[in-house]
Amino acid sequence: MSKIVVLGAGIAGHVAASHLRRKLSKEHEVVVVSPNGNYQWIPSNIWVGIGRMKPKDILFPLAPLYAKKHIDYKQAKAVSFHPEGDSEEIKPYIMAEYVAGNEKGTQEKVTYDYLINATGPKLNFEATEGLSPGKNKAHSVCTYTHAQEAWIALEGLIKQMKEGKKVKILIGTGHAKSTCQGAAFEYILNVEQELRRHKVRDMAEITWISNEYHLGDFGMDGMLMSYGSNIMKSNEMVEMIFEDRGIKWILEAGVNKVEDGVAHYETLDGEYKKESYDFAMLIPSFSGHGFKAYDKTGDDITDKLFRGFMIVDADYTPKPYEEWSVQDWPETYQNPSYSNIFAPGIAFAPPHSISKPRKSKNGTDITPAPPRTGMPSGITAKLVADNIIEMIKHSNQELHHKGSMGNMGAACIASAGFGMTTGSGVSITTYPIVPDYNKYPDTHGRKLGKTFGTIGLAGHWLKLALHYAFIYKAKMKPFWWLIPE
Repeated sequence: MSKIVVLGAGIAGHVAASHLRRKLSKEHEVVVVSPNGNYQWIPSNIWVGIGRMKPKDILFPLAPLYAKKHIDYKQAKAVSFHPEGDSEEIKPYIMAEYVAGNEKGTQEKVTYDYLINATGPKLNFEATEGLSPGKNKAHSVCTYTHAQEAWIALEGLIKQMKEGKKVKILIGTGHAKSTCQGAAFEYILNVEQELRRHKVRDMAEITWISNEYHLGDFGMDGMLMSYGSNIMKSNEMVEMIFEDRGIKWILEAGVNKVEDGVAHYETLDGEYKKESYDFAMLIPSFSGHGFKAYDKTGDDITDKLFRGFMIVDADYTPKPYEEWSVQDWPETYQNPSYSNIFAPGIAFAPPHSISKPRKSKNGTDITPAPPRTGMPSGITAKLVADNIIEMIKHSNQELHHKGSMGNMGAACIASAGFGMTTGSGVSITTYPIVPDYNKYPDTHGRKLGKTFGTIGLAGHWLKLALHYAFIYKAKMKPFWWLIPE
């Protein structure tokens, strides 16, 4: 019998646990350790943040589902990693601390045969002075609670606008190395449409602020795409959308401090500037959780498992941008020091950014971090689960399931406004996620035909359909596994 422990119950963790439980017999134990009591479909946080969905529409409790599906669930947070056990416990384990119920505050050694670290990121608000959800008129949509708080503030602002107050709205990234520009892009378009729906658009100045060098970089170095019968750069498409919506933009900006209604930022030119606002939604930087790891004698071996996020089968050799390659990116998400530990989704440490790194004249890194959420999280989690299943069933250490972001495509349906007849969506597919400039030297590292974009009402319908499809899938309802990641 094997015991597989999954840390985290977000997209990657939940996908991994679901496939493991479906494909392994009940003699094998699947354990999920997560501090969150609910599963949330994070892509729909955007709609909670504009009041078009409620938190209950995008989440459900984990405990009843896991009990029904014979998945052991511990509502606890990982504290430390012990991949060799210790003087008293011969099996590897993670130290977990319960965060709810009668066991709250108590710790337990959760042993394992295989470990999947799918803890995702720490939302590192404190990396930007004064940035905290709900403070200084700045908000977040990174969780459903953050999104709900953002809507309450935005709704209050809309009421003031209806009474004649003119306002400034600032949406984008809240740190020089933030990722998830796509979520902020969706939110700014949805906010703009909601203001039009409430007939107060003329009362608001809306500004995009981002650490991107170009519009449409999205932490992926931008893209050249098919757009109808034309070829268009992603920055041209986003610029077209912003101009059509009357949205201003500030680029090459590393926000470093937030005060009440004021965002301070540094530019690549080395200038220090500020932008005032009445309402802001700023995505924080992401970081690892600061986990520690120890060997069986108690010595610190954190550097074998972590470099911020978890170390996997990537090439972490420092090299200049011109020498970066898709071969740098991991294929199996297996830790090289401990072959029974894996880290799919955003929990793995990337070898470097995807976008070209840039420093300000003051030496500050102002570069988007590489995105690893959404579709890549689901795909990498499934392949990790499939490799563990084969290792268990065939006692084979060779990993057959591989998927690098350098040969993996992704589809993103970015909501541009909610409404069955008035909604809109920006649908983008890209292949590969990490551009391969050697294979596709003339098309910005990606394959045209597999990299394309469209805008329109159908995009909203598709985004809404995917919301219900992935909630269905996450609830592990009949034939859930037929819905792709």
